[in-house]
Amino acid sequence: MESKTLVVTALATVMVLSALNAYQGASAHGVQAQLQSRFVRIDNEQFSDNTLRTGDQLTVSGQLVSLVNRDLRGWLSLFSESTNAGNRWEFLARDPPGNIFDIKAGSTVPYSITVKALEPGTYHVHTQLNIEHIGPGLGRGQTVNVTGEPILKPIPYNNIVYQCIIIGAGLGITFATRPWQVI
Repeated sequence: MESKTLVVTALATVMVLSALNAYQGASAHGVQAQLQSRFVRIDNEQFSDNTLRTGDQLTVSGQLVSLVNRDLRGWLSLFSESTNAGNRWEFLARDPPGNIFDIKAGSTVPYSITVKALEPGTYHVHTQLNIEHIGPGLGRGQTVNVTGEPILKPIPYNNIVYQCIIIGAGLGITFATRPWQVI
């Protein structure tokens, strides 16, 4: 009985010490620690301005540098951290154009994203590159201050209804074909 207690106590001690060791604060702003950064590096991220009024445009540009010897597919967006939640940006233009583009092995792809500020606030904005089958990664980022009155955009209810129908059909097929896995 004593040996079991000793083993359980030792195991619990190791688990607690491991958890305490793993819980260390770290700060590394601008360091790409995402899985994506081993495949594509976001270089020379530049912002057209850091102080805007609602309705003004912000352009974020830079270069995507492939670090691997195979072609990849990706798509660009902006990641925006702020203290308020809302409809912050309206996308106006992307280069490379379209939603999904190819990144050739070992190549450098210049990019730019142009958005319009819709809501006042202080935002920390990053280029976000999502790579197919790998995941997202962020550029260095910059703080952008937006002042002015919010610009309200109408809600596209047709899109919401369409998406609900597609989701409902998918759930219906799932329930009909695999009811034991849904429970």
